Amino acid sequence: MSDEVENDEEEGRSGGGKKKLIIMIALALVLVAGIGGGVYFFMSSSSSSVVEPENDPNAEPESKAYFYDLPEMTVNLNSQNRRAQYLRLKVSLELLSQEQAHKIEPFMPRVLDAFQVYLRELRTRDLEGSAGLFRLKRELLKRINDAIYPVKVNDILFKEILIQ
Repeated sequence: MSDEVENDEEEGRSGGGKKKLIIMIALALVLVAGIGGGVYFFMSSSSSSVVEPENDPNAEPESKAYFYDLPEMTVNLNSQNRRAQYLRLKVSLELLSQEQAHKIEPFMPRVLDAFQVYLRELRTRDLEGSAGLFRLKRELLKRINDAIYPVKVNDILFKEILIQ
């Protein structure tokens, strides 16, 4: 009889342990599902309620822009071999207003000089790919803003880039 009592107690303990384990696993799954559902609901509701300005067909541009075309530039690139390589570049400057364009006109010789000096030191491989053009844009923008300070150019837009 004592063997039967011991077996019943062991079954009771192990059965209770199995029940606790199942309950804990079920609670963990419910908790994970609840958190996942909450995150999904929060992310989907916040993205659908906000209208992105670039996706709104009725949105007005934030500010007006004025574009000022620089004269076409042709420069020799720095080449290691004997063959000369040329870069022809047409750019347009993005300004806030036409008044800013009138303010920078007296500084155009300084701007063109800064561009020429920088462009002549470039190699063909410096201009390869989108990363090369991004670096070129960033460097030209920095140089022009240094030359015309306190007026600020917002962006440089490439109209033509030709390497021969």
